[in-house]
Amino acid sequence: MNVLQIIPSLDVGGVETGTVDLARYLVAQGHRAVVISSGGELVKELEEAHATHYTLPVDKKSVMSAFMTVREVCGIIRREAIDVVHVRSRVPGWIGFFASRITKRPFITTAHGYYRQHVLSDVMSWGKFVIVASHVMAKHMIHTFGVPFDRIRLIPRGVDLNRFAFRDPADRSSGDFTVGIIARITPLKGHTHFLKAMGIAYRSIPNLKILIVGESPKSKERYRQELELLTKRLGLGRTVEFMGTRKDIQKILERLDVLVSSTVTPEAFGRSIIEAQAAGVPVVSTKVGGVVDIIEDGKNGIFVNPEDPKGMAEAIIRLSKDKKLRQTLARNGRQNVERNFTLEQMAEKTLEVYAEAIATKRIMVVKIGSLGDCILSMPSLRAIRNHARHDSIKLLVGLKSRDVFNNCPYIDDRIVYDAEQRDRGIMGLLKLTRAIVKDNVDLVIDLQNNKKSHLIDFLSMAPERYGYRDKKLGFLLNKGIKDTRNGTLDPVEHQFQVLRAAGIEPSDKRLELFPSVSDQEWAKGFIESNWVKPGQNLVGINLRSSPRWVTKNWPLEYTATLCNRLAVECNVRVVITGSREDLGIVERLRRQTDSKPIIAVGKTTLLQLACMMRYFKVYLTADSAPLHVAASAGIPVIGLFGPTDPARHTVPAENLIIMRKDVGCGPCYNPRCWRGAACMRLITVDEVFDAIRCFLTGNREERIDETQPILLHEKDEPPAPRQDAERIN
Repeated sequence: MNVLQIIPSLDVGGVETGTVDLARYLVAQGHRAVVISSGGELVKELEEAHATHYTLPVDKKSVMSAFMTVREVCGIIRREAIDVVHVRSRVPGWIGFFASRITKRPFITTAHGYYRQHVLSDVMSWGKFVIVASHVMAKHMIHTFGVPFDRIRLIPRGVDLNRFAFRDPADRSSGDFTVGIIARITPLKGHTHFLKAMGIAYRSIPNLKILIVGESPKSKERYRQELELLTKRLGLGRTVEFMGTRKDIQKILERLDVLVSSTVTPEAFGRSIIEAQAAGVPVVSTKVGGVVDIIEDGKNGIFVNPEDPKGMAEAIIRLSKDKKLRQTLARNGRQNVERNFTLEQMAEKTLEVYAEAIATKRIMVVKIGSLGDCILSMPSLRAIRNHARHDSIKLLVGLKSRDVFNNCPYIDDRIVYDAEQRDRGIMGLLKLTRAIVKDNVDLVIDLQNNKKSHLIDFLSMAPERYGYRDKKLGFLLNKGIKDTRNGTLDPVEHQFQVLRAAGIEPSDKRLELFPSVSDQEWAKGFIESNWVKPGQNLVGINLRSSPRWVTKNWPLEYTATLCNRLAVECNVRVVITGSREDLGIVERLRRQTDSKPIIAVGKTTLLQLACMMRYFKVYLTADSAPLHVAASAGIPVIGLFGPTDPARHTVPAENLIIMRKDVGCGPCYNPRCWRGAACMRLITVDEVFDAIRCFLTGNREERIDETQPILLHEKDEPPAPRQDAERIN
């Protein structure tokens, strides 16, 4: 495995040391380790470990510099045949992210800092996996940056036990009692509180010696001067030694009787603490951040409150007087490191994350269309899951259609697109795609293929984007294919063409829905509550297609006549289904029929409807989502088509009859018609009644024409509409 780590610099520090340690381990295990940084003292140590280093300005917070560096990093990735890109800071994160997208390599981040929510920090949450060193950091990345739990990988930092040999406190022979702090000199590290605590402790420990290891950044030089002034004011001038940055931390620890961590704000971990425990140095630490994963108070360390010099001083004084306690903390601390915080454990877990990132893909399927279209995508989702059993599959779906995929076993999660409210307009779309980018999608399969979906595909920054390269911004798909349907492919097969381009070979066109037990119980209760006679057949009729597509609707008076005939001639009870939008015309239907059909309009969810359909002998509907719901439920269904082409919107099935009339002007795909939707009015009640009766008797051979779709009485003149018929404006 060839691994690239990118870090701002390789100066002495916990993150930098961890980078070198991991590179050394990778090389020792036969892998190739490459590091990009702006340089530093640890470069020589890195190269001595036979890792490769490239010096680039990955520490500069300049958009132009970062843009130019991305191209160079891409070259290194290709030249070194890198398998995975691992970044450990924010500026390198942006560079590494774009380079990994361009070169199609997995992108891993390690969140070393307790970042504030800021656009610069967002990239640290975009890794395919986000490595954190503590539970505190895991919660921070989840709650502050919205990283899903399944992308978090908890890997505590590790210590090379060969470099930090254990030394029992009883073996220390120095006459001084030495207390040290190892940290960058910044206000966050709490040096001020540490020195005040030392001022108090000095009164009880006359042989006290204080070591401050670490240097201040250039921006914090004034703070360093303030600390030196405070040291003198506390009378500690001859006791405190400012040692600056040191590479020989293990030798420093050999001199210490106690290590103090006085951090005042949460941090990701506490590397100096586990190094001290490995070396047998008791630890006193403020109880903040990731340190709570390391120290068990009173067993392998002592906790004090942050910004509490008095409490800190009391803990140090206690240790100075209790040699047995120092020994107990030291021995337990070493055992703690051996069990949980070794370099080998850290490196092995990191390698496992790399392997998982390489072996798995994050797939996003785009289907933001209508309910019916979404049901038709189920065979494609099934094929994708069968092909990518161990990959993560997310579905981008419209708000109104999301319930189609309730309980669907083929997807891991849904991304809901609310085009009318939350995600409305260009700003809403950008907000949506920003969230998608966070998911670090490797592959997009667009089953919608319109302008909006193609734009979302592009903005997702997925390295591979499959769909139809048509005039609807299809050029934004880098793996687009030409649409060669020409009216010969059914809608599922049309989607399958995209899957085959992505290397997925589908075959099963069955439609499916996944109702819950409660959905089934509701349907049973609904049927029983409407006093259906034992043995009485039920026929479902969908009231209309949609309020917008009035040209798809079968005339209401036809439906009323059919209900009466089915009741009188076949002893059938009709169940009228529809959405809440259809409630306004239910009363009109009641006035036109004497058979008292069961009204389920506006009373069912999609999955409850699917369960209720299982009680029907046959279901009648125009071109609409319930047509596909019925197909998924496996019941006989009759579809009435007018302005739309059934070849483009249905899947051929044994128990499906399509009725359509050719009036010379269709399929027109117009929601309104100047001819009063003649194509729908030509489908007579007699023809539909005969088709239903064939299903009721099981005698399909009585059909006038067995071909699919069935075309009856082509170019007939439409009958004159009744005066009370629903008119098409």
